[in-house]
Amino acid sequence: MTRNIDPLVALANWPCGAMLVKAAGHGKVTGGGSRTLRTMSTEETSRFVRLRVELVLEVADGDAVTGAALRHLADDPEVPDEERTQAQSAVTEDTAEALAYLVDPFALVSEVPGVELQQASWSSERIDYDPDSPDWDLDDDDVQEDEDEHGSAGIG
Repeated sequence: MTRNIDPLVALANWPCGAMLVKAAGHGKVTGGGSRTLRTMSTEETSRFVRLRVELVLEVADGDAVTGAALRHLADDPEVPDEERTQAQSAVTEDTAEALAYLVDPFALVSEVPGVELQQASWSSERIDYDPDSPDWDLDDDDVQEDEDEHGSAGIG
């Protein structure tokens, strides 16, 4: 089931009091809570998983994306008029910004049993993409990240 839930509305209704920060094609969801940090045990920290997803989308119809973002903003009763005007201007000027308003990480994981979203961030930008270029080989990125994290290729 696909749901198009406004992250601001979804997060405002969360019992954990999460906050959403979103500007210039970027969004970030963080769990609310105390400003005092406590040390977490290994058992507590092992419960958390960072899921990294990188997507490259081809926008075949920018007008359709922009229109969907404008409808999304118009239908959202939680967005104040001043913010709505700024957002409408941003999505009209930039298709990448329009996509950022349509992406909802909460909806991506909301129906996964046994998990609760603690933090999410996303951004959008126009890129030069050549699928045949070695710069876009995702496997190479994974190996480089493993080397950075573990000091050598692979996990060990």
